[in-house]
Amino acid sequence: MTMVKICGITRLEDALLAVELGASSLGFVFWPDSPRYIPPSRAAEIVAALPPRVASIGVFVDQTRNFVWNAAEQVELTALQLHGSETMAFAAALPRPVIKAVPVGEDFSLEAVMEIPRSITVLLDAHDPIKRGGTGVTIDWSVAAAVAWRRPIFLSGGLNPRNIQEAIARVNPHAVDVSSGVESAPGIKDPVKLRALFDAMARIDKDGDNHGR
Repeated sequence: MTMVKICGITRLEDALLAVELGASSLGFVFWPDSPRYIPPSRAAEIVAALPPRVASIGVFVDQTRNFVWNAAEQVELTALQLHGSETMAFAAALPRPVIKAVPVGEDFSLEAVMEIPRSITVLLDAHDPIKRGGTGVTIDWSVAAAVAWRRPIFLSGGLNPRNIQEAIARVNPHAVDVSSGVESAPGIKDPVKLRALFDAMARIDKDGDNHGR
């Protein structure tokens, strides 16, 4: 079964609905330049209201080790997602499991991705040096599939209720990361789109098209 992360959470009601529908993890963006930014203090309030089985993932972009560390402690994050140009040494020094976002663009290198330590989870997303994520742009799924065949990945980039089944069938990711595809506005999740996404996921599981995951 492919796990689902709903990212860019800013409201408790969106978090609770995503969890009710089947999200295994929620993402909170702590990068101030993002339209989905949430202060760690507010994220901590939301996380405190979630069931303990739900993973809370903080998203950071080239922020200091102290900031990441403090946010991890304050929010009681399960994992840390690095969406900038952070080094492997930086990632290794962090106090939680790390997810490293790798942009899939013209400069993408399969060899470079395979050099990332297996202790770090790879997330493949669209290349956008300004927005960093939540662009609504899909990536080359054949490239993603080549990586997913070699190591577990999070698949991101333009996923929505209409394309989630094809994306999973073609890539076979460990998890999918959905943000703008289930929103009515940046940081505001649309209940209808959220339900449609999980309905589509349920049909995959029912039909057995997820290759046993």
